[in-house]
Amino acid sequence: MLDIAYIKKHLKEVKENIKNRGLDIDLDNFLKLNEERINLIQEVDSLRSKKNKIKDKPTAEELKKLKTSKEKEEKISSKLEKIENELRELILKIPNMTHPDVVISSNEEDNPVLETYKKPTRFDFQPRDHLELAEKLDLIDFERAAKISGNKFYYLKNDLAILEFALIQYALEIAIKHGYTPFSTPDLARQEVLEGLGYNPRGESTQVYNIENSDLCLIGTAEITMGGYHMNEVLKEEELPRKYVAVSHCFRTEAGSYSKFSKGIFRVHQFTKVEMFQYTTPEASEEAHQEILETEKELFKSLDIPFRVIDHCTADLGTPAYRTFDLEAWMPGKPNKKNSLGDWAEVTSTSNCTDYQARGLNIKYRKKNGEKRYVHTLNGTAIAIGRTLIAILENNQQKDGSVIIPRVLQKWISKRKIEEGGK
Repeated sequence: MLDIAYIKKHLKEVKENIKNRGLDIDLDNFLKLNEERINLIQEVDSLRSKKNKIKDKPTAEELKKLKTSKEKEEKISSKLEKIENELRELILKIPNMTHPDVVISSNEEDNPVLETYKKPTRFDFQPRDHLELAEKLDLIDFERAAKISGNKFYYLKNDLAILEFALIQYALEIAIKHGYTPFSTPDLARQEVLEGLGYNPRGESTQVYNIENSDLCLIGTAEITMGGYHMNEVLKEEELPRKYVAVSHCFRTEAGSYSKFSKGIFRVHQFTKVEMFQYTTPEASEEAHQEILETEKELFKSLDIPFRVIDHCTADLGTPAYRTFDLEAWMPGKPNKKNSLGDWAEVTSTSNCTDYQARGLNIKYRKKNGEKRYVHTLNGTAIAIGRTLIAILENNQQKDGSVIIPRVLQKWISKRKIEEGGK
């Protein structure tokens, strides 16, 4: 979340940023409520101060005043609690500030392409999409998953199940090489953690599954569990950056995504992901952001999958993000705007969230001079299994329907290609 003092001091810039992000938040009302909150706190403090001045054996008159004071304090405290809840709801809606190089646009598709690796894959035959390939090679079972769990769930089978774990192993191998500590995380987190990180765990448009009769939610990314890992802690400056890579299941309701491409395993309710996360000093976060992006690029270059790097415009930035880069892989089976097959699709994302999340979860570091400051947090996808599998199947397919396994994964699957009959 943003600092209230910062909002007051930079009111014009914050209002402009909210407008650029396509949001409608009444900042004037927010600041008015905050002033009311401050006044109520002062009233409560004043009442308590007067109460503390009364001697151990109060007179009848003093007892009467104490009773009146207590009733007044309870009434003010009740009002204060209501206002603080309103303020928290409002401040959680206020987005992070935006990097000056980010394109200002109200159109989510105005994301500049920064670079492209390889040209889109072309075939001298009619290519299949990942669903056709999976059916031919007996790799995915949707029908039985729907029977057990409902639509948008799936079983990975045979070589694709092995390939999932190969991708996890490979992503961990690369991340560890770059100094990341590996984790396997819980799949559940408290609502306060999601809120502190800038996620909305409630409401009609939420992507979050809430657990009934508890304050727990199923996580949509290990950013949540690793972002909350140091909640209410003070780290040492000399220990930064803290670099973590985590494997987790991810759960998303996909509410409001009915009009988006969702064929096969592209957009589902559960998938596995390997996520990178960093805690840094403010001075180091932009360099760390580029480092995470370079690691993502290294992974997908070594898988030999065509991709491009895009820079999110303001309309496409998430609430906690200061800046976000995506890798979009070429997917030969994905429909495009020309009603033909072949299009780019997001496979990784990396965001610099500056001190927005750290402020929400009270994560600081102590400088060598003893001063405490909020850390900066950054996240980045190493591998999102489902979409990476789509990209591998569709880009590496052969005329006979077999699929070449990327060379860097072959040591875990002990074969060069996936063929009909599992040969």
